[in-house]
Amino acid sequence: MQRKDFLKKAGLRLLGGVAASRLSALDLNVKDLTKSTFDSFNHQVGFNHLPRKTSVIMENMVLHKASSRGKADHGWLRSNHTFSFANYHNPKRMHFGVLQVLNDDFVAGGKGFGTHPHNNMEIISIPLDGDLKHEDSMGNSGIIKQGDVQVMSAGKGIKHSEFNKNADKPVKFLQIWLFPNKKDVEPRYDQMTFKTEDRKNKFQQVLSPLETDDGVWIHQDAWFHLGQLDKNEKTDYQLKKSVNGIYAFIIDGEVKINGQSLEKRDGLGVWDTSKLEIEATEDADILLMEVPMEIS
Repeated sequence: MQRKDFLKKAGLRLLGGVAASRLSALDLNVKDLTKSTFDSFNHQVGFNHLPRKTSVIMENMVLHKASSRGKADHGWLRSNHTFSFANYHNPKRMHFGVLQVLNDDFVAGGKGFGTHPHNNMEIISIPLDGDLKHEDSMGNSGIIKQGDVQVMSAGKGIKHSEFNKNADKPVKFLQIWLFPNKKDVEPRYDQMTFKTEDRKNKFQQVLSPLETDDGVWIHQDAWFHLGQLDKNEKTDYQLKKSVNGIYAFIIDGEVKINGQSLEKRDGLGVWDTSKLEIEATEDADILLMEVPMEIS
């Protein structure tokens, strides 16, 4: 792994362009940051972050088929929402533990999310194709692409923008939000490049709670791993903490996890378990997100 150098600018020029209609209302002054991400979502779902029983298909599993996700099409932006987000609201699909947002985004060439605020949220971006340009109110500027992972701890307040760097091709990426275990910390930004060969037929850690551990780090007892499994390959994943659950998102291919068959873009949440048993029934790319099931 090699940490990318991203440019620090003394005077940040915030990106212009077309912002999502769902974000325009969030283009606020800095003094309004306390009204943004954490408080709005906390008011929406409260502090009970266990999966709702109406979504459970087995004793300790919840299955989200790709076709059942919420959809948004703004022309320049197409997004699939695993959990309730913006205009998509499903009481059975609010969260999985502290995993609050899992958006599968497609952004047209030259377009993007205009400058908008967040506070008290851990925000992770994982590019799947193309180049995504980041700028923020701390003076950070960077570009992430496939093989990179970006993290932003919004803390006591930050503004940022994310745009497709290229005018002639789309960018596809996963946008993931987690509630933090500490509020009002100093905002921070990081990005890291990973060798994809290090996840061949095994899981590569890309995120953890520890600055000294592999991957980027966040203010939450969460671990993310990416794996590329060949057809018929079998492996398992041991959870780091007994109080955590784990959400598997199938980026591509087909697998069985603890006996449950999953296809491209399906999601499976499992709790009250110490491990996952994983078998690739076709070549597969998998994201595993181990997260606390309740806010600390």
